[in-house]
Amino acid sequence: MLTRLHALPRDARDTLFLLLVIGWVVLPQVGHLPWWCTALAAGVLLFRGWLAIAARRLPGQWWLAVLLVVALTATWMTHRTLLGRDAGVTLIVILLALKTLELRARRDAFVIFFLGFFTMLTNFFFSQSLPTAAAMLLALLGLLTALVNAHMPVGKPPLLHAARTAVVLALFGAPVMAVLFVLFPRFGPLWGIPGDAMSGRSGLSSTMQIGNLASLALDDSIAMRIRFDGAPPPQQELYFRGPVLTSFDGREWRALQPRLGSRFAPALTAPAGLQVSGAPVRYEVTLEPNNRPWLFVLDATPQSPTVPGFDTVMTGELQWIASRPVTDLLRYRAESYPTYRYGPRSTAALLPEYLELPAGFNPRTLELARQLRSDPALAGGGPLALVNAALQRLRSGGYRYTLEPGTFGQHTADEFWFDRKEGFCEHIASAFVVLMRAMDVPARVVTGYQGGDRNPVDGFWAVRQSDAHAWAEVWLSGRGWVRVDPTAAVAPGRTGAFERLQPARGALASAFNAVTPDIAASVRAAWEALNNAWNQRVLNYTQSKQLDMLKNLGFDSPSWEDLSYVLIAVIVLVAAIGAAWTLWERTQHDPWLRLLARVRKRLRAAGVELPPASAPRQIATLVTSRFGTQAKPLADWLLQLEAQRYSRNPHSSLVALQRDYRQLAWPE
Repeated sequence: MLTRLHALPRDARDTLFLLLVIGWVVLPQVGHLPWWCTALAAGVLLFRGWLAIAARRLPGQWWLAVLLVVALTATWMTHRTLLGRDAGVTLIVILLALKTLELRARRDAFVIFFLGFFTMLTNFFFSQSLPTAAAMLLALLGLLTALVNAHMPVGKPPLLHAARTAVVLALFGAPVMAVLFVLFPRFGPLWGIPGDAMSGRSGLSSTMQIGNLASLALDDSIAMRIRFDGAPPPQQELYFRGPVLTSFDGREWRALQPRLGSRFAPALTAPAGLQVSGAPVRYEVTLEPNNRPWLFVLDATPQSPTVPGFDTVMTGELQWIASRPVTDLLRYRAESYPTYRYGPRSTAALLPEYLELPAGFNPRTLELARQLRSDPALAGGGPLALVNAALQRLRSGGYRYTLEPGTFGQHTADEFWFDRKEGFCEHIASAFVVLMRAMDVPARVVTGYQGGDRNPVDGFWAVRQSDAHAWAEVWLSGRGWVRVDPTAAVAPGRTGAFERLQPARGALASAFNAVTPDIAASVRAAWEALNNAWNQRVLNYTQSKQLDMLKNLGFDSPSWEDLSYVLIAVIVLVAAIGAAWTLWERTQHDPWLRLLARVRKRLRAAGVELPPASAPRQIATLVTSRFGTQAKPLADWLLQLEAQRYSRNPHSSLVALQRDYRQLAWPE
C-alpha cells in the first residue's frame, strides 16, 4: 500500500494527505453536524480522493454551483437561518469540502489551508476539553505540514521532512502563544456568546417526572469539582442544593412559580428566617457547563457565592441562581454552614402549595396516611412522629433502591408503597412527600447532587452526574424546613462511600476492572486530575486571574491599562532581544567572507567588474591586468587572504589582514 502511494504523482500524493487532514479536522464535529452535512462532506472528500488517484479531471463550475445551492438550501431548512453558530459551522464545513473540488493551483491550496485553520477553531465551539485540544493540536501540525509541503515545489520531498519543519515552526511559535495567552486581555469567552451554545447536559432538570423511565442509565461524567479549604464534611452530609420542586400533578413535579399579585410572591425571592451557626465550610466549585443558571452550594449558604462576571440571587428556597445560564466552565467560591435553620415558624406563613395533592391519584397512599394519623402510638408525637413512622416503614418494609424499577402507572406513590417497593431516589422522594402531604405535613422535593469522591492525585472532590439526587424537606413547627432523605432509609450506602449503584459496563471495561481494579482506579484518577489541571489552569484562566497576576508583580490596584503596559513592555523586550540576537548572529558570520565582500564592493565602486564567484587569486589577477604595478600591494594582500584561508601554515592572521586592509593604497 505504501509503495503504491509513493508511486503516485506528487500532486496526487499531496492532495490525499490534505484530504486526510481535512477529514481529521471535521471528524470531532460529526456529532454536532446535521446528518446530511456529514454525508455530503464525506462523499465529497472520498470523491476528490478517487479523482486524485485515478488522475481524472475535476468537475466543472456548474456542478459546484449546484452543490453549493443544495448545501445552502439544506442549511436553511435545518437551522431556519444561515447565521449563528450551528448554521455557520455547517456552512464552513461544506465550503471546505467543496473547495477541494477546485484544487487546481497553489492559490487554491492556500485557500483550503486557511479554511482548514478556521474550521479547526470551530471545534472549540462545542468542546474545550483536553482530548479536543490534543486532537486540534494534531490537526494544526497536519495543516502546517501540508502548508510547508506546498512551499516545496521542486521534486518529491518526503512528508516527514515537511512534518519536522512544521513541528519546529510550531515550537518557535509556542512562546509567542504562551505570552499572548497570559497577557492578552481576557474578554467574555467566545464559546459562551451564542444563546444556543449547548443543550442542557446536567443530570438535573427543572421538572421531575415519575414512572416514565423503566431504567436509569447513569452518566458518569463530571458535573463539578470541589476543593475544600480545610477538612471536608463527611460524605453523607455533602448535599449540593439545586431546584426545589413543589407543584405536583400526579406524574410530574415542578418548581413553584411566582404568582403576580400574590402575597406569596415575595417569599420566592428571599429566604424566610435563615439562621446559621457554628464554623463555616469554605470551598471552591468548578462547575462544568450545563446551560442552567443554577449554582450548586452546600446547605446553607447565606452569603452570595463569589462568581466573577455574574449577578446572583437566592430564592426563598435557599437555591442560588446566576443571572444567566452557565455555558462555560465556571469557578466560584462559597461559604456554607452545615448547622442552620430557616423557614417560617408558624403555618400561617406557609404556602398552601406545600400541602396540595392532585385529586384522583394514589388512593391507597391517602388511606395509609389516614391510618398513620389515627394510630394512637403516633397521636401525641406530632408531625415528627409521622415522619419517623414513614422512615421506619421504608427501613423495615422490604423496600429496595434500584436503577431498574420499571415503568409506573397512574398512581405512582401507591405502586411504590404497596406493589413494587423499589425505585431510585426520584420514586422514593416523591412517594415520601406525597405521604407527608396526605398526613397534612408540609413537604417538598429538593433536587441536587449528593456525595462525591476525592481524587487522590490532586485532592479535588469530583461530583458526577450520577450523583444527581432527590431528597425531601418537611416543615416542622418551631424548626422550619428540615431535610429528610428517604433514600438513605432504604439504602444507607447511597449517601455513603461504598454502596452506590453503578451503571452497566461493557464487556471489555468490566473485564479490565475485574482483573485490575486498583490499576483502573489509578488510571481514572490520573486522567481526571489531568483534565482538572487543564480546566483550572487553561480554561479557567479568567480576567480576575490576569489581574491577580499583576498584583503578584507589584501592582496595587491593577487595571486593563496596566495589563496593556505589561504586554507592550514584553513586546518591546522581545523585540530588543531579537535585535540583539540579529546583531550577534551577524557577527558570527564568516569574517573572512565579510572581508572579501568588502573588497569586492570597493572594486565595483571603482568600476572593476568581477565574476560573481571570483576567488581572491582571480581578483588579484584582474586588478593587476587593469591597474598594473599600481595594484601590486592589493594583489599581494589578496594572495595573503587566500593563503590565510586555505594554507595549512598561513603567514598572516585574519586580524592582521583586517588591519592591513584599512592601510591599503587603492589603485585609481
